[in-house]
Amino acid sequence: MEKDIKEIVKEGYAKVARQGSSCRSSGSCCSSSSNARDISKTIGYNDDEMSAVPDGANLGLGCGNPVAIASLKEGEVVLDLGSGAGFDAFLAARKVGKTGHVIGVDMTQEMFERARANAQKGGFDNVEFRSGEIEKLPVDGDSIDVIISNCVINLSPDKEAVFKEAFRVLKPGGRLLVSDLVLAKDLPKAIKESVDAYVGCLAGAIRKEEYLRFIKQAGFQDIKLISETSYPVDAMFDNFEAASDAIVSIKVSAVKK
Repeated sequence: MEKDIKEIVKEGYAKVARQGSSCRSSGSCCSSSSNARDISKTIGYNDDEMSAVPDGANLGLGCGNPVAIASLKEGEVVLDLGSGAGFDAFLAARKVGKTGHVIGVDMTQEMFERARANAQKGGFDNVEFRSGEIEKLPVDGDSIDVIISNCVINLSPDKEAVFKEAFRVLKPGGRLLVSDLVLAKDLPKAIKESVDAYVGCLAGAIRKEEYLRFIKQAGFQDIKLISETSYPVDAMFDNFEAASDAIVSIKVSAVKK
């Protein structure tokens, strides 16, 4: 089943990458290309940030702005879990400067290739993208200062493994900053079993308490729920009104000590 879920997610996001636009109404954490800026504003990005990345990097994906809460510093090494077309990675690159470095990891080949092309187009020499899975990161242990992720971990069928890997690759004192979707209550059965809902970051979401427990069990300390807001599922997905009060967008920080 885990393999099937990953293939479903890959297929959905490969389609987004090929089209150069997202497809919230047909089932991904996204919307039409023309609405990408509007969605990005809604979830916390400003005009300067959206104008600072190469065309095609912002697909309207995500449910928050993890870079805005990461307090990145010059020279830091940043890892973006599920980097997509590179939007957050490029924003992080501006913060860490030429002495810093950003690594983006994504399992969808089409997204990986699009991100690399965007980096070249934008002249981002301090950013690299690696093809791989967030449950088994192609990254050395104790090598990362800050991990960011934006509405991706909920897609993983093994979230516990994701947080263990995040802990492994962070340096002591390293920080985890995540924007994601969790459940305030159980989803209706029809939505939980919907392929569109899974690719759309809904059916894979787990209870907030379980999500935070996985972070703690991985070894993280100073776990903080920075914000918790309702997520407009019924406005962004067709026929998902029954999930309108079940999905919550959260921002979480934690530290490896």
